[in-house]
Amino acid sequence: MGLIVQKFGGTSVGSPEKILNVAARAIEEKQKGNDVVVVVSAMGKTTDQLVSMASEISSSPSRREMDMLLSTGEQVTIALLTMALSEKGHEAVSYTGWQAGIVTEPVHGNARILRIDTEKIKQDVQDGKIVVVAGFQGITESGEIATLGRGGSDTTAVALAAALGAHKCDIYTDVTGVFTTDPRYVKEARKLLSVSYDEMLELANLGAGVLHPRAVEFAKNYRVPLEVRSSMEREAGTAIEEEISVEQNLIVRGVAFEDEITRVTVHGLANSLTGLSTIFKTLAQNHINVDIIIQSRTEAGNANISFSIKSTDLKDTLKVLKTYKELLKYESIEFESDLAKVSIVGSGMISNPGVAAKMFEVLADNDIQVKMVSTSEIKISTVVEAVKMVKAVEALHKAFELAGAPVNS
Repeated sequence: MGLIVQKFGGTSVGSPEKILNVAARAIEEKQKGNDVVVVVSAMGKTTDQLVSMASEISSSPSRREMDMLLSTGEQVTIALLTMALSEKGHEAVSYTGWQAGIVTEPVHGNARILRIDTEKIKQDVQDGKIVVVAGFQGITESGEIATLGRGGSDTTAVALAAALGAHKCDIYTDVTGVFTTDPRYVKEARKLLSVSYDEMLELANLGAGVLHPRAVEFAKNYRVPLEVRSSMEREAGTAIEEEISVEQNLIVRGVAFEDEITRVTVHGLANSLTGLSTIFKTLAQNHINVDIIIQSRTEAGNANISFSIKSTDLKDTLKVLKTYKELLKYESIEFESDLAKVSIVGSGMISNPGVAAKMFEVLADNDIQVKMVSTSEIKISTVVEAVKMVKAVEALHKAFELAGAPVNS
């Protein structure tokens, strides 16, 4: 048999009873003859509660201290799960991210993993132990605790699977797999039996919360087979891999969406060539992610640049732009919040023209104004009013015939 990395999210470890269930799932794999490494998140709403407590102390706590605080959530889970495994008669050991050898870049709150020193974990696995690792966290070269951002436990699991040469990585969640869209919003949503790395990466980047984008990047780069599965139901999930069997006539495979989007417009750039690169270089240096970008010309020959960001980044974005106004040489800034991004994804779009036209027609028929557009070979994203987000998702899901029995992608 092989090495299996299992990842369990916050809802899967939200109570002692659920932690005992996770222990049982890990033991099942062990009894099949596999070596097992388990990665866990903080219990339930622990992270939210820690953030709330911090906000009662300070309106702008330092990123370093927030990492120190938030990393404690997973430490509780790994200790309890290891106790549960021991109670069930299986030798186990728990490690925080830094004890597990996870080294990150020096960015508090959203660090990337640089490398994993796996010697300790490999020795424990060789000794027959189930290894339990705290997700979402690591340590910098200088010894500072750093966290990987929301959903970072997925990244921890896949990175460990890659570093350890695991046979596969199972991502356990509160849903049974990857769906054509979020079943909490669209009851006709159906589970996909398989999806490609590229499609899953687009879905994850576009708001499908079932997997963290960095986790999919790791899986794609290191060819780690993934399966998204239910932590409670005993059924096959969604396989995420390079080669898949493409369902005939299924051009669009999923509809992704996310709210809390803001459009920022920078007016009157005197030099659009250097101004464009300077704006986005400056934002990137301040760790602000920019999504859809649109440039237009004014009658005076200047340029206007519009781009979308997460609304939570608006305050920092405006601060950066105002701080560097002399360098950027623009006239004014305006922004529009209460927006959402709705996207369709599918590798079948490459060889089927007219998908974009159909998407815009469906949105127009439903009186939904498109404010921004972005495309790639396998996705089309639109920015719309947040109040019409669900209506747009439902209309597109129906128009592209995604309802029905479970489908291969």
